[in-house]
Amino acid sequence: MALDAQAATQVAHVLTESLPYIRRFAGKTFVIKYGGHAMENEHLKNGFARDIVLMKLVGFHPVVVHGGGPQISSLLKRIGKESRFVDGMRVTDSETMDVVEMVLGGLVNKEIVNNINRHGGCAVGLTGKDGDLIHARKLTITRKSPDLEAPEIVDIGHVGEVASIDKSIVETLTGGNFIPVIAPIGVGPDGQSYNINADLVAGKMAEVLHAEKLILLTDTTGVLSQEGKLLTGLDARQVQMLIDDGTIHGGMLPKIGCALEAVGGGVKAAHIIDGRIEHAVLVELFTDAGIGTLIRG
Repeated sequence: MALDAQAATQVAHVLTESLPYIRRFAGKTFVIKYGGHAMENEHLKNGFARDIVLMKLVGFHPVVVHGGGPQISSLLKRIGKESRFVDGMRVTDSETMDVVEMVLGGLVNKEIVNNINRHGGCAVGLTGKDGDLIHARKLTITRKSPDLEAPEIVDIGHVGEVASIDKSIVETLTGGNFIPVIAPIGVGPDGQSYNINADLVAGKMAEVLHAEKLILLTDTTGVLSQEGKLLTGLDARQVQMLIDDGTIHGGMLPKIGCALEAVGGGVKAAHIIDGRIEHAVLVELFTDAGIGTLIRG
């Protein structure tokens, strides 16, 4: 069915609006952290895959880092193992780590790879163990309490943080026609596997790749003011003020910390966008208005 004149004009406007962004970002690397509702809704999953394929086709170098917490919890429940969390981090014993590797490195990673490939891309799935990609160190939590003379060290098992990243395999893939899809599993000096927060991996990956942008897909509209208004453009000083006065709090703090560290490490900008919106990545990158919060150094 043919478009009417008004609809055709609107489509043409969107296409021409994207042209300067395509010119500006051709050949640049973008790290996209993929998670939340965008990974669970079939319609949004297909839209995300098409976004990534289009980015590659117009000359961008997308690198996808994904989470998978709900999928891990679901499988643990099916095998009769309770999910436990300390300060928002999953307690990961050896058995749980086996499940994490199965879900993140297997089921979730390969589903994303397959979806991108079905829509015309050429994706390659990796974990941090492939190509010596992510070196991890064990993460421990320190708790202070007035009842204790010294801080308590909480051991949460195979949970790690990024020690270093060897970017060579990712650059080899992006330099070709490939789209890396990375599960946030690292390996320690002892050869042990470690589960790492996907936001942290995405931020560090953006730093070492000297990415143009870090894009964090979330289940919120972005950073909101105390009046509930979306804050579209912030610098590091403004973000710190919003943290100090309590405007930014709770679950948004780790994402903001990741974004600030990335732009402080040389990434041009970080975007926190609502993954519940179809084609959120393209709308943020290719339109003048965008849809989320942009953070610069």
